[in-house]
Amino acid sequence: MLDSHAHSDRIAEILEAHRGLEGPLLPILHAVQEAFGHIPEAAIPQIAAALTISKAEVYGVVSFYHDFREKPAGRHVLKLCRAEACQAAFGNSVADRAKEKLGIDWHETTPDGAVTLEPVFCLGLCACGPAALVDDKLVGMLTPKKVEKLIDEVLK
Repeated sequence: MLDSHAHSDRIAEILEAHRGLEGPLLPILHAVQEAFGHIPEAAIPQIAAALTISKAEVYGVVSFYHDFREKPAGRHVLKLCRAEACQAAFGNSVADRAKEKLGIDWHETTPDGAVTLEPVFCLGLCACGPAALVDDKLVGMLTPKKVEKLIDEVLK
């Protein structure tokens, strides 16, 4: 993990790269998350000061959008589709099995840091639901048994 001075320097570089951009908050937050894997708490006041907005406004955006993390993700990220088509194809039973198998809930990471479980609202595989994204790999036609096998493969 980088020290706070290194965090601050990197965030300053990101802010400079986005200077003059109209509506820069979301692009800045995406760049910070790409740089650190999450939005460090110390970044919020630095971003707020640079954009002359309140820390509450920055935090509100970070906490509103599910793609932003306040803590680093696990080594693997399992995103399960929660859109209507996947839910209609028994996506809830797949999600329940994944939570049970991992012992965590949405937006949590297993204690060993192996897997973070996140909901996503459409992966574009509506005809092949329930669907998931494991790291960068799309998987469709999930069942509770298939999601369990998928988790076992990720944990190997």
